[in-house]
Amino acid sequence: MKTQFSTTFFLLFIAFGVTVGFVSCKDGDPYDVSTYFSENEKDTLLTNIITYTSQYARGATNATRFDPKFRKEYVSRLPNYRFVNYFVTPDSTHYFFINRPVGSGGLYRRGVGGKFKMGKNLMPVQYEELWCTPHFKSDSLVLERGGFLFKAMIKEGNIDKYLTMKHYVEWPDSTLVYDKKIKEWVATKPMLPQP
Repeated sequence: MKTQFSTTFFLLFIAFGVTVGFVSCKDGDPYDVSTYFSENEKDTLLTNIITYTSQYARGATNATRFDPKFRKEYVSRLPNYRFVNYFVTPDSTHYFFINRPVGSGGLYRRGVGGKFKMGKNLMPVQYEELWCTPHFKSDSLVLERGGFLFKAMIKEGNIDKYLTMKHYVEWPDSTLVYDKKIKEWVATKPMLPQP
């Protein structure tokens, strides 16, 4: 009887320990995207963000960029983009900081931070980019300056008081702002035609 009780207690302890261990892993670093999503889910979500933040796929427009025929091209860009930080607030606002290439050359990189609500199939809705760092050759500068902006963003909900720090924030500025309606960075003044 004593042996059966000990064995049952031991098995319950192991089961409880495994359960607690699993929950602890899931409750890991609150700024790590892996705390919230599996590898496949991260790739899907990052591809959706890439569709917003990168140049259009060949033949796509603002209105058509999410059409299924362009998905393969956005997926092909995954190796050049990565989540640095991620955080979900109690009101279900998702904040992100990604490290991305500048242009197609890949020589320079920049940080981009923003927020959204989560829609169906890991599709961001109410998507908004709040800041872009200047472009740097050094990944360490992207991580350092973007990391600072990310923490400020989740604390304040914006980075308004840091907009004058031009070594940290390239956009928004007096020439470029984020248009939440079309979900793109746009010039504040019309471009003059070149002579």
